[in-house]
This record gives sequence, C-alpha cells and structure tokens, in this order.
Amino acid sequence: MKKFLLATVALVALGATVPALAADLAARPVYTKAPAYAAPVYNWTGFYIGGHIGGAFAGDSTVNNSSGQFLGGVQGGADYQFAPNWVIGVEAQYSWLSSNNNGVLFPGGTLVTSNNDQLGSVTGRLGYTWGPALLYAKGGYAWKDGSNIGVTSGGTPVAFTTDGNHRDGYTVGAGLEYMFAPSWSAKIEYQYYNFGSTTFTSGPLDIVGVRFRNDENTVKAGVNYRFNWGGPVAARY
Repeated sequence: MKKFLLATVALVALGATVPALAADLAARPVYTKAPAYAAPVYNWTGFYIGGHIGGAFAGDSTVNNSSGQFLGGVQGGADYQFAPNWVIGVEAQYSWLSSNNNGVLFPGGTLVTSNNDQLGSVTGRLGYTWGPALLYAKGGYAWKDGSNIGVTSGGTPVAFTTDGNHRDGYTVGAGLEYMFAPSWSAKIEYQYYNFGSTTFTSGPLDIVGVRFRNDENTVKAGVNYRFNWGGPVAARY
C-alpha cells in the first residue's frame, strides 16, 4: 500500500511539473530578412530659382582691360527629366557686373574705356544625370546693357561714332550641378557671351577703323531652390 501511495504521489507531481516546464520553454525566435539597401532616386523635374556669383573677363582686349569684373545675379528656370537619365530645360539669367573703367591707351594718346555692367540670357539646357549629379550644356539668346564706350584724349572726352551698340547676341556654356539636399542644388558653370564686333567710324585718328569684338567669358557658382512637380526624392529598393 505504501508503494502504491508513493507511486501515486510521484505521478501527480510529474503531471504538475510538465506544464510548468513547457511554459518555461522560450518560443523559437522568428528571423526576418534585413531590408535591401534603399538607393535614393533624384528627380530633376520642376521649377527652380536661385542666385550666383563669379567673374567676367573680356575675350577681346583691343579696348577692354583684361583685369576682369566681379559679377552676381539671379536665375530661374524649369527642367524635365526623361528616358530616364536625360534632363531638358529652359533658364533665364541676369547678372550685375562691377565697374571696370581702366581702358586701353592707344599710340596717339587716346584712351578708350568699355564698361559693361549688365548681362542677361535666355537659354535652353540639355543634361545627363547620374545620382545627384547633372552635367549639362546650354545655349541661346544673350543681352547686355549697351556698349558704354568712352573716348578721351589728354583727359578730355572727345566725340566719336561706332557702327552700332550691339546689345543683342548669343551665349553658350556648360556646367555641373549637384543636388546636395532635397530641393537644393549647387552648380558651377562657364558661359560665353558674344555680341558681335564694333568698329570706330569717326573720332581721333589713332582709333578710326579700329575693330573689336564684344564678348565676355564668365565663370559662375550658384545655388538653386527646386520646386519639384514630379515629387520629392524617393528611395529605390
């Protein structure tokens, strides 16, 4: 009887212990695959506005001092990204230039100065983008404020005439733009402006018949704020 009672107690104790042990067993952890790297997708489609600074240097030194001029200005435009790494757009740009009245002294003692203080352009733009970078070329219509030519002899202004003021011309250029934050990009570009040639038709004898080219070489660095109509920068998995 004693053995029977002991066996019964042991079975009861074992029955109470097994559920407790089962409850103490930890559930097997479920392992999930880590998400793939999300590569950002940069969208250049949209409007933008911005500003720039840089320098301008006359291409023809016949009547232009080669020391250069500081410039600063604003720009605005629109881009459209397609196919899928090409970007086409249009841009308007306006620059103010610092004064440069040093001029060129001719052999007869005549001093000619040429000071251009405003440049503008409306250009088309075509570029290729990879990641946040955009390499582009541009070209189109250019405008300047006028010839602003001065002629003096012995420090006294003298009368002269030229064959035109050549306010309108063309421009070509190229640059690199980088999208460093959502809606923000920075750029550096070279832009050449050409407004044709001018000839002195009257004035002091040492300048009559002198012909010079009206052109500017410019280097600019700028920042743009972009209003993307195609949506913000997304992630690609």
